[in-house]
Amino acid sequence: MKIRHLIITAGPTYEPIDPIRVITNRSTGLMGYEIALEAVRRGYHVTLIKGPCGIKPIAGVETIGVESAADMEKAIKKSAKKNSCLIMAAAVSDYKVKAKARKKIKGFSGITLHLVRNKDILASVKKADIGKKIGFALETENLIENARKKLIEKGLDLIVANKSGKKNVPFGSGRKDFVFLERSTAVRYYRKATKKQVASALLDTLKNRVL
Repeated sequence: MKIRHLIITAGPTYEPIDPIRVITNRSTGLMGYEIALEAVRRGYHVTLIKGPCGIKPIAGVETIGVESAADMEKAIKKSAKKNSCLIMAAAVSDYKVKAKARKKIKGFSGITLHLVRNKDILASVKKADIGKKIGFALETENLIENARKKLIEKGLDLIVANKSGKKNVPFGSGRKDFVFLERSTAVRYYRKATKKQVASALLDTLKNRVL
């Protein structure tokens, strides 16, 4: 089966606390955008599903803007096809507030938020609905062990992992350390690579080993 359609997610999600405040994370969306740019250059049809981030639209890319994890899941499932590959580069918020306040919460100091887990999007997208699934993992410890666990538990074909620390700040531009792990137990390291270089290496891997 030839895969020519890539569904790429990028950026953070916003999980509302009230009409003003949100729960989010530090993702800039750059990794997803670099993958989308390289994919279009290589002739793929690309659907980019992006959370709130300020990067300019890419010519030739079908772009769908979303806010919450639930919004992103709906957009992915609507776009999914059996000959598609999902590249989940977005940093989806793990938690959301159980009940969003309808009005701005006054006197914010001392408030207790009741958080519940968001639905696991990667796990919810079944193999019957899409051709391949690629995930990302950001860890602070036990990088390989935690990434491989995610690879297996979520039924991924490949996972791209990196570690957050003083010597490897993962957010935004610059050079970072990355690891590619495949179901075959193959592990490949990319040291001090830009996200553009990682995007190119990822698409090479998909063409030669996964797709």
